This record gives sequence, structure tokens and C-alpha cells, in this order.
Amino acid sequence: MQGKKHFTEKLFMSFQLSSRVPEDNFYRRLGAILDLRWLYKSTKKYYGMEGQQSIDPVVFFKMILIGYLENLSSDRSIIDKVSLRLDLLYFIGYDIDEPLPWHSTLSRTRQLYGQEVFKELFRQVLGQCIEKGMVAGRRQAIDSVQVKANASMDSLKKKQILEDGELYAVNLKEEQEQEDSSKKKGTNKTHYSTTDPDAKIATRPGKPTDLKYLGQVSVDTAAHVITEVQAHHADKHDSYCLEQMVRGVVENLQPQGLFVEEVLSDTNYSSGETLQYLQDSGLRGFIPNLPGYKAQRDGFAYDKQNNCYVCSQGVQLKYIKTYVTNTGYTKKEYRSSTKDCKHCPLRQQCIGTSPNKRITESIHKPLYDLMDARMQTKYARRMMRLRQSTVEPVLGTLVNFLGMRRINTRGIQKADKCMLMAAAAYNLKKLLKFKTPKVNVIAQIIKNTGKCLKKLFSNLPKIFLPLYGQEICS
Repeated sequence: MQGKKHFTEKLFMSFQLSSRVPEDNFYRRLGAILDLRWLYKSTKKYYGMEGQQSIDPVVFFKMILIGYLENLSSDRSIIDKVSLRLDLLYFIGYDIDEPLPWHSTLSRTRQLYGQEVFKELFRQVLGQCIEKGMVAGRRQAIDSVQVKANASMDSLKKKQILEDGELYAVNLKEEQEQEDSSKKKGTNKTHYSTTDPDAKIATRPGKPTDLKYLGQVSVDTAAHVITEVQAHHADKHDSYCLEQMVRGVVENLQPQGLFVEEVLSDTNYSSGETLQYLQDSGLRGFIPNLPGYKAQRDGFAYDKQNNCYVCSQGVQLKYIKTYVTNTGYTKKEYRSSTKDCKHCPLRQQCIGTSPNKRITESIHKPLYDLMDARMQTKYARRMMRLRQSTVEPVLGTLVNFLGMRRINTRGIQKADKCMLMAAAAYNLKKLLKFKTPKVNVIAQIIKNTGKCLKKLFSNLPKIFLPLYGQEICS
């Protein structure tokens, strides 16, 4: 017989929320491993002793995490989603008949708490990943992503003309070509957003020009756990951010007994200052040089002893000076004399109508040369493939599935808070999915290591016999 369901709402009923949320539910398992009670002490300084009670700090951060885990773009949508989901209500500790906070309460509380609270939550989650053996710390892959700001291009307003007319003219000249080619409404030197002054005009190939922030992300290559995330102005070049990123990674990992040894990144991070910092810090970088780099100049050889270049005709290009370019790069200049080049048979193809030959190079050329030699190795090529397969999928996940496509707040400090929470949500998902390697897998690794050592020792007599003789090898 066909059944037919009739719904009649009960006036009274017995209901237990915990019985309706399965044991294997994601948020139930997340609540079991996420201990946020330390927040009460960390946020106490933001409240007075009188007045109405605020939203529970633990509830606030759980609701913010829900926003990123569910890829929600606004505080209002977080409240709407939680009100319709039993597992989310159970996760934040609310019953079905309890009124939820207003969405504006989330916005005000986010603004109230300092960056250090959000940073500490990220570090707490990272610490749990380290305890579970998901982070090696030794090798870090760093990359960046542009994140749309909560401001429109229509909010751009022209900056006031500087009192120094000459300086203003120089700034306009530097930006003129870019402005003409892209046909933008303005540039960062001539315009600013009245809605969010920290947001900067930015674009990338294939992407529309918009007001954005620059998100810098460092990922450990062991299990793809995010070890550091920072918000920067979108008009900053990646190379200016690497030192700050590495310092942040070290601050996050060293208290846990982990130390960084290798840094992997793409060409955008290449600069003399970056390479100098890595060398001074004892870190080994794998950063391809910029396309314009030349290890050797055709027809010219560098004489290190005399600090000059020598052309194929034996003419010296002597060191003239060290200077700083308009873009901030420090370079050395080498120049030949007019007399030496006047009757040279290669004059036309070498210098054309110029009176002499001029060569400029970065003061960090030895570091660029060292990096170029390193990047030619088989190990470096493997590191580049590892970097690509490590950090780029993480960025894609953050942007497409964890709420980092667009910042829903304004100001770079709040943008940093948003990126920290998105990274914490990502690491929590990784933490819940991570499974400790099985014993047979570990045994196989030990077995393979034993085979390699056995092969090495079996070849020792062949290596040392020509050097030390039969007696020592036996």
C-alpha cells in the first residue's frame, strides 16, 4: 500500500543535538581535537569589567573557521549557514533553540582582537601538525597569490599634487608607459582607494586589473602543511617579501625544534638582496635567476685580479664607479677608453656609433653566478618540480575552496587576519585527513636504506684500493 507522510509540528518534543550528529562527522571530529580554551586568557585584555557580555571568544573563532571551511564570503552568510546545520551548531556549542550572535558582532570582534591572537591560533594548529609528524621543517616552498580586496576600482581618487613639482613629474613619467599600455584609471603613485587605502592596483597576465592584496605562503614539502602566511601590499615585488617570510617560518618552527635548511621559490623571488640574506642565514636557496641574467658575456672575460673586463682584442674595460639605478638596484660600471676602441676592427658590431664600450653588472653577480651553477644540477631540477607540486596546489585550494578569493574586510592588518584563518582552516583539514604511515611502509623504507648502505660498503675496496693498497682495504 502506498504511504503518505503528513507533517504536524509538535508543540513539545525531546531532542538531543549530540545524538543527531554522527561520530564520523567532520565538525564533530574537529571539535574533539581543537582546544581553544587558551583564548579566554589571551583575549581578556580586550574587555572591561562592566557592561554586557560579549560573544564567547571560542565561539567567535569557531564561527570564523566555519566561514573558511565552508568557503563563505561574508559574516552574514556564516550566521545563515550555522543556523541551518545541526553539526555546525554542535561544533560551536549552541542548541537548536538558542539565538545566534548577529553578523555585525563577528565583524566588530574581528576588529577588536589584535593580530597576535590570530597568529597564535595559527601557531597552535601548526603545533598540532608538528606533533603528529606532518612537518619536517627542513625544506620550505614559498609562493604568492593576489587576493581581491573589498574595494572597487570606482573608489579610486587622484592623489594631491606634491609641493615639489619636479618630483611629481618624475613619478608621473615612471608610470606613464604602464598607464598607457594597460589603459587603467590610474596607478598606485597617482591614485588611491577611498574605500581601502591599503589595497593596491595590481594585475597579472590573463587576470583583470583590480584592487588587491598580495598573499605570501610558505609550505613544508613533507606533507604540504602551511608554515607561514602573510599579507603584503599588492604593489610589492615578491623578492622584497622573501626575507620577511623566511623569518616568520623560522619563528614558527624553531620553538618546535625544527630548523629550515632549504628554500624553494620561483624566478620572481630572485634578487641580489634575497640571495645575500639566504647566504648570511646559512640557508640554501633554489631560486632561478631572472631571464636577463648572463653568466658570461660573449667576447669579454672578467679579470678578477685587476677588477676589469678584457675584450677579445685585449682591451681592458676598467672599473669606473658603483651607482644606484632609478629602480633601486646597485650596479658596477666598467668602461673602455675612447682611444682603444677608435681603430678596433670589431667596433661597428661591438659599440656601433658609441665612443666606447660600457658594461654594467650587479654588485651581487657572484651570488647570481653561484645560483646559476646550482640550478644546473639534477638535484635543483628535482627541487623545482617539488616546489611546483607542493605550493601551487595549496594556493589553488586556498583561493577556490577556503575563502581566499576575496578579502571581506578592509585594511592590511585585517587582511592578514583573514589569511591566517584561511591557512589555519587548511591545516586543520590536513590534520584530520592525515594518517600515520603503516608499519610495513616504514619497514620498507628501512629495508631500502639498508640495501643502499650495503651497496656503498661493498664498493669501498674499489674506491680506496688504488689509494691505500690491499692491506688497508682488507
